[in-house]
Amino acid sequence: MAETDSVPLAGLSPVPEVTVNDVADLDATLRTATTPFVIRGLAADWPLVRAGLHSADMARTYLLHHHRDRPFTVSVSQPGIGGRLFYDDAMAMNFRTFDAKLPEIFSRIASFAGHPDAPTVYLASIDVHQFFDGLHAANHIDLGDRELLASIWIGTRTRIAAHNDVPNNLAVVAVGHRRFTLFPRDQFRNLYLGPIDNTPAGRAVSMVDFHSPDFARHPRFAEAIAHGQVVDMAPGDALYIPALWWHHVEGLDDFNVLVNYWWRDTPRWLGQPQEALNHALMAIRDLPADQKAHWRDMFDHYVFDPDDSVTAHIPEGGRGVLDPMTPELTARLRAFLLRALSR
Repeated sequence: MAETDSVPLAGLSPVPEVTVNDVADLDATLRTATTPFVIRGLAADWPLVRAGLHSADMARTYLLHHHRDRPFTVSVSQPGIGGRLFYDDAMAMNFRTFDAKLPEIFSRIASFAGHPDAPTVYLASIDVHQFFDGLHAANHIDLGDRELLASIWIGTRTRIAAHNDVPNNLAVVAVGHRRFTLFPRDQFRNLYLGPIDNTPAGRAVSMVDFHSPDFARHPRFAEAIAHGQVVDMAPGDALYIPALWWHHVEGLDDFNVLVNYWWRDTPRWLGQPQEALNHALMAIRDLPADQKAHWRDMFDHYVFDPDDSVTAHIPEGGRGVLDPMTPELTARLRAFLLRALSR
């Protein structure tokens, strides 16, 4: 592995490792898991993994052989940020986003190899099926009947601040080495989250610099560390990250590629909880305390702790969106909300 100044934070536990024998075993393990785990060498036979083990140039050549001739969205920083794609002092992003063709992007990445203060170059969450031909067929994990979003992440040395994602995630290191630092869902208060509307990639991120944590400014981060886990991953290794677990991700080599698979355990037609939170900030947070207390009770009654008393007194057929959600009810409620928000 390439040299890195990243040192695991004291107190972190290792992510547990498991073994699987076949597709059915992997499926069963994923269905019962509630915490992260690592499977070493799950993708060791991928052609992309084998190419990357030979050289970064061969990995790039392999990807170019499969890429589609279309613009890719790429983030590029100024030199000297140490790979940390984050905020600047004015809370703007410390990188810019461009569209460019993949050969041009790879040429720039190759020219930066061996230069520790080179600009950071990062292609994030590129849809494998839309941007590559045949790559998925030759390099994928069989995850059964799950509805998957397969993405590829390509870049130089990077540090991505701790964040969480709504779906479950199986992340596979294809080229280079990565370090994941993970925290349970309930540690969000101890991670000192930044804005939810001004974010590097759509999700609120921890404001703590994991390479140089300021415990005077972020004292509760010590409690997060006590619950955290860390794993260093080599090419072919896979990591399962349950929905909403927080994860800080580092690409440790001059050229790194990760392929990940997202899926939800709930139907795609359901709404996004983050959108409900955003609306609640606008509609509820700044109400008088007595009114907020009332709405907290209403949310408990209808959303968080409903029982038969919610609908028992309403005739069947007239309960509307209080009935279990269906695609039809969801569409009706979405249309109602769009009308209300457009006033």
